[in-house]
Amino acid sequence: MVRKFFVSAVLAGAVLASSGCHHKVQNPLANIDSKQPDKTLFDRSMDSMKKAHYQEARTLLETLINTYPDSEYIARAKLALGDAWYNEGGKAAWQQAESEYKDFQTFFPNLPEASEAQLKIASMHYREMEKPDRDYAEAQRASDEYKQLIQQYPDSPLVPQAKQKLREVQEILAERQYRIAHFYYLRDNLAASQARLQSLTESYPLYSQSDEALYELGMLYEKEAASMKKQKVPEAQREKMVAQFEKKAIEAYSKIITRYPATDRVGDAKRRLEALKSPIPVPTAEALAESKAEESSREKQKLVARLSGNFKKHPNVAASTKVGEPNLQEETVTSAPALVNDLTRQINGIPASNSIGVQAVGTGTGTPGANEKAPGTSDTTPTDGTAPKPAPPQVNEIQKAAPVTQPGSQTTTTTDGQNSADSNSADKKAPSADPKQESSSKKKEKKGLRKLIPF
Repeated sequence: MVRKFFVSAVLAGAVLASSGCHHKVQNPLANIDSKQPDKTLFDRSMDSMKKAHYQEARTLLETLINTYPDSEYIARAKLALGDAWYNEGGKAAWQQAESEYKDFQTFFPNLPEASEAQLKIASMHYREMEKPDRDYAEAQRASDEYKQLIQQYPDSPLVPQAKQKLREVQEILAERQYRIAHFYYLRDNLAASQARLQSLTESYPLYSQSDEALYELGMLYEKEAASMKKQKVPEAQREKMVAQFEKKAIEAYSKIITRYPATDRVGDAKRRLEALKSPIPVPTAEALAESKAEESSREKQKLVARLSGNFKKHPNVAASTKVGEPNLQEETVTSAPALVNDLTRQINGIPASNSIGVQAVGTGTGTPGANEKAPGTSDTTPTDGTAPKPAPPQVNEIQKAAPVTQPGSQTTTTTDGQNSADSNSADKKAPSADPKQESSSKKKEKKGLRKLIPF
């Protein structure tokens, strides 16, 4: 019995000792064949990788790289070093993996494995991508890295895979733009919505709701045309601006029919063109076939998938198309304040310029012209014998002591320096306002072209 216990204890101690030293590499160069030590190191690192002993594998690979810089296994060792961090997983490990992959591309840009390293860099950001209503930094990085692979390694067999992933990433980026634009559209912030919709329709032509975005853009232009008709501007200028907005609306509706003829908004676009008395274009056979292929390749998301997707970090990319060339250019960014300033110049008949500080339409803070009176001044002098009200004191001057009177009270100065004020009549005519009863954050309804101003 004692013998059995002793044997069990020895075996247990051996197991614990072996497990405790499992990931330690006392001497990477020990027990290595002197004829091919670099190959032995590389083979041992690959065995460690298969067993998920990533720290051990990295130690062996770093020993190979530092000890045998001229080895034929250097390129594979550098790539495997990135793979060890990549397979380990986690944000910190992936940052190290990206650094190793970039280092590999710098030293070996012409090897076929360089495109593989680039694909893994993009894949790490793709896997960290969040939903459209969350932080889009990882989605933007994934888009940039996939574009770099397609453009830098056009002959790589990994290009088709990169294009499909890029379509999925651009679907999320486009969905983000559309949600922001729709938010502003429902709140009549036309300039902000127009800026987002223009960027969306120009940058992401494969977006699953491009027809909806174009339709809202056309309706937005019609709203701006209707608002312009009510503005008190010269008739010629008003008609010119109305025609310009209606032309843009027609272009948006026509694009739905010619570019996306297989989508749901085609019928609505035709009705709006008829209302605007514009001819309805006919899509080409190629455009119709392309649109049908795009729509048929999209997956229909089931209700259960939509509900379960609310509890997942990664977005659902089922709506992205499986065909078509993704946009490889930089995303178009339209500035809402720039749109307002440009509209202001056109209304005032001023050519477009890059000057800063132009007031938006309807602010009422413009600088008076050379022949205009300053705001609040009158062309005539009071004839009732009373003196005009003094101008308010300048804030950069030292103020002299003066009697405090209520707004609206009449104060006269006698020859002996005494002041007399009819405070009773002033209290009756213009009672003082209680600042506590007024709220500076009270929302005011925008009117006319004020709806175009996003601030």
